[in-house]
Amino acid sequence: MKVALAQVSPKLNRSNVDMHLQEIKSCEADVIVFPELSLSGYMLQDKVYEDAFSLEELDSFVQASHSIDIVLGCALQEGHRIFNAGLYFSKGEIKHIHHKVHLPNYGMFEEARYYFKGEKIEFFETHYGNTALVVCEDLWRGESIAELSSQKPEIIYVIANSPARDFQEEGLLIKDQWTSILKTTALLCGAYVIFVNRVGFEDGIGFWGSSMIITPSGEIEAELKAYEVETKTFTLNKQLHFAQKQIIKSDI
Repeated sequence: MKVALAQVSPKLNRSNVDMHLQEIKSCEADVIVFPELSLSGYMLQDKVYEDAFSLEELDSFVQASHSIDIVLGCALQEGHRIFNAGLYFSKGEIKHIHHKVHLPNYGMFEEARYYFKGEKIEFFETHYGNTALVVCEDLWRGESIAELSSQKPEIIYVIANSPARDFQEEGLLIKDQWTSILKTTALLCGAYVIFVNRVGFEDGIGFWGSSMIITPSGEIEAELKAYEVETKTFTLNKQLHFAQKQIIKSDI
């Protein structure tokens, strides 16, 4: 299974569709993964009511998914409600929609002011096995990791817009914290964890990137550069995945 990490720098408007479609067209992976709100940009605030997408407006990705599975994020309007959503496209259909459950509403974050919260994490089947898709803050909750662990998915996609902050001499604290959470999730679930974080700036806020793939044994198998736009394709080691599943089963 080949997975492409598309570490992009979205613009703060609806003009990101063509950029996504160009990345998809040139990609030779089985699955391409974009960050949280990659179609919309993050700091939309009141513009979210103008720039949110309807499902009908995402038909170009439905069509593109005949040749490659696609994971992306956008502000999604469903009726009178707008969600921070992650979507999985496959074989000419929207296979799954995840509404972000845990909306940060502290410091620089005001998501609960603009978005409706989702209800729960749901699992779905793809050609590559039992799958989960979560959005950023969702993974920073013990109950989320417990739910993921209980279902033992094959692959967990984590799409994020994590701003750079908490700079220290040793490096970026928020990156270290994210890495610990991702490794813990992979180990407890016996799953590959595919993390894609954006880069670029919005309203003076920078995003650090460093998208990565964590193996079921909790090791970093691949990592993109910090702060740079970059798309790379990696092949998952399914033998390692199978072996880790057997270890977990034997421990239960």
